[in-house]
Amino acid sequence: MATKIVNVLTSLRLTVLCLALALGLVFIGTLAQVKWGLYVVQHDFFGSFLVWWRPEGASWRVPVYPGGYLIGGVLLLNLIAAHLKRFELSKKKLGIFVIHAGLILLLVGQLFTQLFQVESFMAIEEGSSRNYSESARYAELAVIDKTDPKTDLVVAIPQSVLAHRKEISDKNLPFRLKVQSFYENSEPRPAKNGTVNFIQEKLATAMDDRNIPATTVEIVTDEGSKGVFPVSNWITEDKLVATVMKNFGGQLKPDFTEPPQFSYKGHMYELAMRPMRFYKDYTISLKNFTHDRYAGTDIPKNFASRVELINPEKQEDREVKIYMNNPLRYNGETYYQAGFEPGDTVTILQVVRNPSWLTPYVACTMVGAGLLIQFLSHLVKFSRRRPA
Repeated sequence: MATKIVNVLTSLRLTVLCLALALGLVFIGTLAQVKWGLYVVQHDFFGSFLVWWRPEGASWRVPVYPGGYLIGGVLLLNLIAAHLKRFELSKKKLGIFVIHAGLILLLVGQLFTQLFQVESFMAIEEGSSRNYSESARYAELAVIDKTDPKTDLVVAIPQSVLAHRKEISDKNLPFRLKVQSFYENSEPRPAKNGTVNFIQEKLATAMDDRNIPATTVEIVTDEGSKGVFPVSNWITEDKLVATVMKNFGGQLKPDFTEPPQFSYKGHMYELAMRPMRFYKDYTISLKNFTHDRYAGTDIPKNFASRVELINPEKQEDREVKIYMNNPLRYNGETYYQAGFEPGDTVTILQVVRNPSWLTPYVACTMVGAGLLIQFLSHLVKFSRRRPA
C-alpha cells in the first residue's frame, strides 16, 4: 500500500495533472473575476484548498474544483518526492537538480507571499505628512481617549474581532465593549427615535468599490451601561450625500455626522470606525505632485510624487521621487505611485510589505541556470562524440 502511494506521489502523470488543473484554475478564476472581483477570487480560488459553489439564495454549498493551495501543495510534494526517489546529486543531473530546486522555491515563495504579504495605501496632500498607511479592504474600531488635547491614546479593535459579536475587554480601557451587531458592508437607515440604524449590504467586490463597515456597540462598566452607539465610517465616504438624499430626505442627524463620544471617570472617549492602519517608524511628506497629460486629451501621460522621508531614529532626512516603474523601497516596504485624487494635490501611494519578494527572482534565475547547465552538458557530450 505504501509503495503504491509513493509511486502515485512521484509519478510524472501527477505532475502533468497538477499543471493542467492549475491552468484550468487560472482560466475559471479569470472569468469569475468579472463578477466577483479580484480580492474575492484571490481568496476563494487561489487562497483556498477547494473552490465552492453555492446556489443563489441557498445556505449550503458544494466543492466543484481544487483550489490553489491544494494544487500547489500536491505539486510541491510531487517535486520533493520525485527528487528523493529518482535524482542523485551528480554532475550529469546537476542541471535537473537546479531546475527542480528553483521550481520548489517558486512554489514555497508564492505560498509565503499569499500568507504574509500586506497591501495598504497612503494618501497624502501636498504640504502634509503621514506616518501610517491604510488598508483598502479591512477596517478597525478605534476607541480614542481625547482627554489630553496634545495626545490621543488609541485602542484599535480589528474587524475580525468585531465579527464575532462578543464582549471585548482591553487592559488599556476601564470599560468593556459589547458588540451587538457588525456589518462588513452597510447602509444607513433612519430610526424612529431620530438616530441611525445600519443594515447589511451586499459585499463590494469590484476593484474600485469599497465596503463601508458599521457596528453597534454598548459601553459596559462596573456601574452599568454607558449607552449604545452606532459607529461607521460613512461620514468619510463620498457616497454619503446620495444616501442622505435617498434615505433621510436630505437631512442628517448630528449624531450621524460626528463620531459618537462619551465620558467616563473624567476621561472623554470617541468611537470611530476607520480603515485598518499600519503605523511606521518614519514620516513621509508630500512636497510636490505632478500630473502630465497627453496634449489635447485628459489621458494621463505621467504622474509622480516628490516626497521627503524623515526617520529621526536613523537621523535620515532625504527627498525621493516616486513615479511609474520607479518605486521607493524602504524598511522592508515598497511604495508605488498608484494614483491621485481630482485636483492634482493628493497623491495615493500603494504600500506593499512582502517578506518573500525576492524569491521569484531567485527561483527564475535557478531555473534558467539549470536549463543552461543541462543544455551545455549535452552540447559538450555531443561535440565530443562527433569527431569519434
